[in-house]
Amino acid sequence: MDFDTETAAMIHANEANWDARTPIHLASGFYDVAGRDPRAWFGDFEWADLGPLDGKDLVHLQCHIGAETLAFPPLGARVVGLDISAASVRAAEELAEAKGVAVSYVKGDVHAAVATLGESRFDVVYTGKGALCYVPDLDVWAAQVAGLLRPGGQLYLVEFHPLLNSLSPVPPADGSEELLLRHDYLGGRGAIERDATRTYTDGPELASARVSYEWQHGIGEVVTALVGAGLRITRLRETEQLPWPRWSTMTTTGGWFSLPDSAPRIPLIYAVQAVRA
Repeated sequence: MDFDTETAAMIHANEANWDARTPIHLASGFYDVAGRDPRAWFGDFEWADLGPLDGKDLVHLQCHIGAETLAFPPLGARVVGLDISAASVRAAEELAEAKGVAVSYVKGDVHAAVATLGESRFDVVYTGKGALCYVPDLDVWAAQVAGLLRPGGQLYLVEFHPLLNSLSPVPPADGSEELLLRHDYLGGRGAIERDATRTYTDGPELASARVSYEWQHGIGEVVTALVGAGLRITRLRETEQLPWPRWSTMTTTGGWFSLPDSAPRIPLIYAVQAVRA
């Protein structure tokens, strides 16, 4: 996919930003790559929705350092991870080797995933948890997902809910714990320039590539793009849980975190399952 010059420059800036983030994330307590079980990044509902993976070909799009990707091979899947960042791919390869887990990692832009990985190659496409905000055009993305899947194959997207994005997925600078709408819920305003001097993990500031760009997408936009690509939606769920404590008042349930009973019950993550006919 050839984007206009401005959008292509933003995607290139994001690539450089993820290259710069990689060593910080590898060393962070947030990822804890040495000690955290990769399955801890998944909710119980994800495994129930995905079903048995034994013998299936699975690709994890926008996999970053592969902290989550490592959960799939022990379940019997043949796994490929795709990421735009060369530094992330190298880190993911080293992490998989250190853990003794077989994953094939490929550097590539998700907007050209079919050309990079091959058409109708996978039974499962998995993606999410902070990935779609780096996709400027969901129609292009959905077409790539559909092209990667074999007939009968499934997409499983698990993504931060637009409401969480509105509330801010990271604490505001003033440390406020209030549930206040701070950002757009819906997309349509174009690219959002972020000061990415500090990433969402612990660790030092970035030394370079301190600007990144994001695009907000509502759930309706996501579903419409998938249907337009010829996929059939089989599940849409919302959950109040997160794999990390965004607010200090959150309580843990099975390793994931929820707001206390005294707070409004609101969705923080959503999941879409879709099948190629």
